[in-house]
Amino acid sequence: MTTPEPFDPASFAVVPARTFEDLRVGEVFRAPSRTLTDAHAAAFQTVSADNHPIHYDAEFARRHGHSAPVVHGLQVLAFTAPGATLFPHFIGEVFISFLELSCSFLKEVHSGDTLYPALTITDLEPQDGNGVVTTEATVHNQRGELVLSGRHKYLLRLG
Repeated sequence: MTTPEPFDPASFAVVPARTFEDLRVGEVFRAPSRTLTDAHAAAFQTVSADNHPIHYDAEFARRHGHSAPVVHGLQVLAFTAPGATLFPHFIGEVFISFLELSCSFLKEVHSGDTLYPALTITDLEPQDGNGVVTTEATVHNQRGELVLSGRHKYLLRLG
């Protein structure tokens, strides 16, 4: 019987680590699909302190032209967080900071909708001894409709 090598928690990785130079424009990092529930909306309302009735009052929502309460836009945006995908596992050792984000909310999201978030690398720019990664952030619903479109930028150390 051979002696097993000692276990090193620091070398335990979900995926092999990569550097800025290993990334490629067009790579896609998906997050698992999620079906939103009333419990998700209630939890986000508690955390965000956004008490607008459009998010929890079905009658108010109907009176204002919506078929149901509308999920908070920031909650939908949160599904594009890099940590919701495998992206940070690939760049964990070279990640410096999340620089910026922007987005457009294109369609309403309601409890019961299933969301499909993804980050696609659109630009890789060396900058001052580091690298800036730009990703397109998208969220589609179960009907294939694009409900959110945005952009994220991250700063990574070079190799």
